[in-house]
Order: sequence, then C-alpha cells, then structure tokens
Amino acid sequence: MLATRQVLGNVARSRVMTGMNLRRCMATVTDSPLDRKVKQNNWEEGNFINYKKMSENLAIVRSRLNRPLTYAEKILYSHLDDPHGQDIQRGVSYLRLRPDRVACQDATAQMAILQFMSAGMPSVANPTTVHCDHLIEAQIGGVKDLERAVSINKEVYDFLSSACAKYNIGFWRPGSGIIHQILLENYAFPGGLLIGTDSHTPNAGGLGMCAIGVGGADAVDVMANLPWELKAPKIIGVKLTGKMNGWTSPKDIILKVAGILTVKGGTGAIVEYHGSGVDSISATGMGTICNMGAEIGATTSLFPFNDRMYDYLKATKRTDIGNYARDYAKELREDEGADFDQLIEIDLNELEPHINGPFTPDLATPISKFSEAVKANNWPEELKVGLIGSCTNSSYEDMSRAASIARDALDHGLKAKAAFVVTPGSEQIRATIARDGQLQTFEEFGGVVLANACGPCIGQWDRRDVKKGEANSILSSYNRNFTGRNDGNPATHSFVTSPDLVVALSIAGNLHFNPLTDKLKGKDGKEFQLKAPTGDGLPTRGYDPGNNTYQAPPADRASVSVQVSPSSDRLQILSPFQPWDGKDALDMPILIKAKGKTTTDHISMAGPWLKYRGHLDNISNNMLIGAINEANGEANKVKNATNDEWDAVPAVARDYKAKGIKWVVIGDWNYGEGSSREHAALEPRHLGGLAIITRSFARIHETNLKKQGMLPLTFADPADYDKIKPDDRIDLLCTELAVGKPLTMRVHPKNGETFEVKLNQTFNEAQIEWFKNGSALNTMAKNSGK
Repeated sequence: MLATRQVLGNVARSRVMTGMNLRRCMATVTDSPLDRKVKQNNWEEGNFINYKKMSENLAIVRSRLNRPLTYAEKILYSHLDDPHGQDIQRGVSYLRLRPDRVACQDATAQMAILQFMSAGMPSVANPTTVHCDHLIEAQIGGVKDLERAVSINKEVYDFLSSACAKYNIGFWRPGSGIIHQILLENYAFPGGLLIGTDSHTPNAGGLGMCAIGVGGADAVDVMANLPWELKAPKIIGVKLTGKMNGWTSPKDIILKVAGILTVKGGTGAIVEYHGSGVDSISATGMGTICNMGAEIGATTSLFPFNDRMYDYLKATKRTDIGNYARDYAKELREDEGADFDQLIEIDLNELEPHINGPFTPDLATPISKFSEAVKANNWPEELKVGLIGSCTNSSYEDMSRAASIARDALDHGLKAKAAFVVTPGSEQIRATIARDGQLQTFEEFGGVVLANACGPCIGQWDRRDVKKGEANSILSSYNRNFTGRNDGNPATHSFVTSPDLVVALSIAGNLHFNPLTDKLKGKDGKEFQLKAPTGDGLPTRGYDPGNNTYQAPPADRASVSVQVSPSSDRLQILSPFQPWDGKDALDMPILIKAKGKTTTDHISMAGPWLKYRGHLDNISNNMLIGAINEANGEANKVKNATNDEWDAVPAVARDYKAKGIKWVVIGDWNYGEGSSREHAALEPRHLGGLAIITRSFARIHETNLKKQGMLPLTFADPADYDKIKPDDRIDLLCTELAVGKPLTMRVHPKNGETFEVKLNQTFNEAQIEWFKNGSALNTMAKNSGK
C-alpha cells in the first residue's frame, strides 16, 4: 500500500528541511548581492527582479509576525502593498498585493484589453504579455490548422496585435505556443508573483514562482497599477520523500494529490511541496504538478528553489537570474518549523502510476487497479485516441520519455493501435524535438502532430471518428476532463494520466493494458514487455528556439490605432453596467436551479464559442446552456415564469431583461470550478442577473462575479439548497449587505408559506463598493474622476 499519510487539524506542524540547514534569520537590507539589477527576462528592457525590495518587505513582516514562514507566505508578504499596516491572518485577511507581471491568453485577453481601454490609460503600468494559443482548432495537422486559424481569426489577432503595440504589451503570435509553456521558458522566476488570465497559470510554480489564475478584471487592476486583492490563502503542505522510478512520473504526484484532496479540497489554499523528494524532480516536472493543481481548486502550487530550477534557467539562457536566485536562496524556501494548515506526505519510492477520470480529474486509480475499475464501471474498453502534450505535459523530458516508449514499440514492429495525437507546448519544444528526432519517432509511430496550441485540451478539436452521443474512451496527458470538454461529446470518457501511459495504452489500444505487468506481441509473434521510459530532462545540445514568434511593442506607440469595427460579430466595445438602485430586490424568478457539477464550461462553454470571447452580447447566447436544470433533469431548457413556456436559458434571461425583471441562479457545491473565464460572470450580469446563490463557490469565479457587480452568496446551511424549488419566487434584502453579515432571502413557494433563508457572503468594504457602483471597473472610473 502506498505510504501516503494525511495529517489534518487546524495546524499540522511540519519541521522539515531539505538540503543544507538554512538560517531562519533575514538577511539585512545592506547585503550587497541583492543590490543589483537583473532583468526579469531576455525580451524586455527596464523590468528588473527586485529581491532587495522583497527582502525589505519580508523583514518588516517578520518583525510583526515573529514566526517561521512557509515559502508561499514569503512570496505573498514580500509583495504586499503595505507591509507595515496589512492585516495578516491566513484564511481571513484580504491581502493587497503588487504582482511582478500579468499574462493573458488570447481568448481572455480580448475582454481584459477591452476593459483596460475603458480605463483610459496610455500604457500598462506593469509588465504584461498576451499569448495566442486558444483560438487554433485541431483538425488535420499543425501547419494547415495554424494557417486556417490565422485566416479565420484575423480580426481578433489584428485587434490584439495593435492593442498590445498601443499599450506597451508583449505579443506572442499564433504558433508561438501555449501561454504556460512560454511563461516557464521566458518569464517565470523564483520568488516572483504573477497573475494570469487562465486557471493553469500556476504552471510557473515549477520555477518557484507564485503564479495565480485570475479573471480579466483582476488583470486590468494590475495593468492599471492598482493593488491586487487576494484573500490570504491557507497553506497545504505536501511533503515528498524518496525518489520516483520506472514508470512513475511527476504527473502521478498530482494525480495522487487530486485523489486525496478532490476538486474542491484545495479551495482557498496554496499547495506547497517540500521534502527531500523534491530534488529528484525536474523543473518542468514541477511545472506539471503545479499546473494541474488548478484541478483541486488550489489558489496556486509551488516548489522551493533548487538546483533543478537553476539548471533549467541556465538551459533557457537565464543564468543571471539563476545566480541572483542563489543569492536570495534562503528566502526561496520554507523556514524551518513553518506551519501548514494541512499536511500530506507521499513516499515517491512507493508511488504508482495513476489514471484519473472519467468526467472528473479527482477520480484517481492506480494502474494496478485500473483494469478492474474499467470492468466494474463498464467504461468503454477500447481506447479510441491517445493524446500527449498540452501545457501540462509537453516538456523536453515528457517528449523524450514518450518517444522512448514509441521507439521500443517500433523496434518490435508495432505502431499505435489507437489514434495518436501530439501537441507541442511551444515553438521551442517543437523545434528542439524536430531536431533531436522525437517528432520523427511520433510520426513513424502513427502520430499526428498538431499546432503549438491548446487544441483538444480546451475543446478546440474537430473530432470526426465518433458520433456525438457515442460512448468511447480517450486518454490524454492533459489536466482537465469534465464532461464534453475535449470534443463536445458528453459520452466521451476522458481520462488523464502521464504521457508515458498514454503512449503505452495507445500501443495496446485498450484500457486493460498495464505496461508494468502485461506483455505485447511483436510483429515477429514473440511476446515482449515494454521497457520503462527514459529521457533527458534537458536537451544536451541546448534548446532550438525555432521561428521567432514574438512581437515587441514599438518605440513609437502614439501613432498606433486600435480598430474595433462597430459591425463586428467578434469584438464589441463594452458599455458600463448600471449601478445598484439602492433597494431590496423583490419577487425575482429563479432562472435555473442548477443540479450537481456546474463548472465554467457549463456556464460559458468554450469550443465553438471561443470566437465570441471579445463580443459580450454574442457569447451570452451560451450562458448556462450546459447546466442541468433540477426541474426536468435537462440542459438548456427552463420555464419562463412570465408565461410558463419552456425555452433555452439565454432566451429566458433575455426575455426577463427586456421586461425589466431581475433574476437569480441557484447552484450546488463548488459552483464555477474549472477555467478562470470571466465570461461566466460577465454573461449573467449582461443578461440581467443579480445574484448567484450556491452551496459553495470556486475561488476565481466568486471573485469574477463580485468584479462584475453581482452578488455571489452561499447558503448558511447548505441543506437549504434542497428547500428551494425552481418555480419559487425570491426576495433578496440587498440593503443588508455589510462586511461579515449574512443576507436574508425570503422564499415564496408557488404553493406554500413564505420562509426565510440566511445567506453568507465574503464581501469586504472595497468589494461592496463594486456592487453599489455596478462593477469594479465602474468603481475604478469613478475614483479616477472619469
């Protein structure tokens, strides 16, 4: 049995150290090694890492708290806007922070930039980049898919390119790669704080950076030089001991942790890895683990700075940063005796390869029990498609190990029995594995190499081998596998695992194969067992950068104009939302009572809807069309309370809005989990919603709703969810909104007596102003005198 121990309680004290015995005391601010200029990256002039300022802030906070700190705390507290006055209580305080960087992917950047434009500033105040990775649909192969995407999305790419040039933003063109891979290769640095408009931004934790996924409105705050607010997270420690071997890979660590914590177990917490086992994991392997930490609801995940990170910085031509980090190394890890709110321990010597799914990333099954689970649950046995790559697993190490397995099969005359798809994470990875032969091995193996983009991982996949509704199984090295996410087919059983197991099971073509114990029959008729995967963590000949896909802002930005056509169906200039009328909201209908899992994919689907991410009115036609209505067990079919007719969710919402009727949504547990997309908050606001009332929220979605002037509320007693019927009418006493106070909801059943329900909320004073003014953006404009 795997030696995994979970220690629960208010505080699990961990007195662990790896490597040398580091001092708890803070270096004085006169330490000369920190007092120098080291550029954040090789692309920007004038943006520097400021370990000296961080050490000064940390010294102030240490003098106040007088206790050992976790690494996550060190990063957050060293970026405080007011280290002297900031209230600091884990899980309670709202921290006002000054991030080092902002990053946006193209699907979320559209709305973020449209919002930033309305703030009226000539330039972003903090270093920002935009990455084109979400709008490229996988169809037939990388080159042709990219050409098609550039043609179809020309209007959006031109808008982003010109807006980035205008507002001093770095622009990574289509084909450059996935945002998280680009950030790790170019922008991530130990001890830094980055926010990104994508839920898998924590990938940069592989280089010891605190990288947090946010909605576009949060990004706009930092772009406009406002402090960024984050509820002080709790800290979950994961202590790793031992060393991985054989078929076990870094992906198996997070697959195991997801099984322990579930999709909501990390909510409101940062997962901090430590222990002697950390040093056996490559920097890109650490990135994999942090990336998929988004699937447990964690604010972010991170690893302490070590020699593996230094090696990666050196390999990516950032030795200066590595040397600077070594000078600051004692503050780039946890203090001895640091307290964790929860502690998980995993012995890597005994960790088995895992496969998680289907339909949820936390259903974890070790490979030794997977065949049995397939039979017991009647999952489709045939493996239709194996997919490797994506932002989670497309490092040189991942591709090298996967290619070693494919080569082993080819040497025995075998190719992939399942369809096999490869997504390089970046142009640099694609060019390097093309030079070193792994790409040729995958093509010889029967693989189709897609563009350097998100592709099937986010539903950008024109899949044609099965019909919609046909039950089938796919296996990927991706991070997320909610119903219908990859191919739009709710009957597709999507499993996530390491690239190693994807390749192995693709050879066999079914889910019962266990490469650790089972044999295959070669072309010569003889049985053989696949060798355990091998591969270099870093390319011995260095990385090949490939094609130059970066656009730097021009020296003269004043002459650049950003054009948005008034007739465009993909881009739309935003109009401010109306402020609160100052009254209680009475006699409101429930638009939908959503039953069960309601992710941001259910609230605002991706796939074919991605093209409307810059046009709020058009994309609002997908609002909540994936949510299951408790009234009938169906999706996208709700009753209009004004005429008792059944219609699509967006259509009913538009009818209510046209008639001046506010409405609410009732939701279940962890409402809004998944992607960071703020459209899931913008759409209900745009279509006239006032409040989303749930058993609990995912962190990013709750914040996004507040930013757009909506009321995210939770049942004080989660059992009250069951008392609410879809055809009840609702009074919401908005005038009761105050910090730390519950709100009263009066429920008027269709047949029965009125009753009251208490609702909790997490608004602070500043956030209440967002609600009163109609949105955070309205508040920003009001405060600036616009």
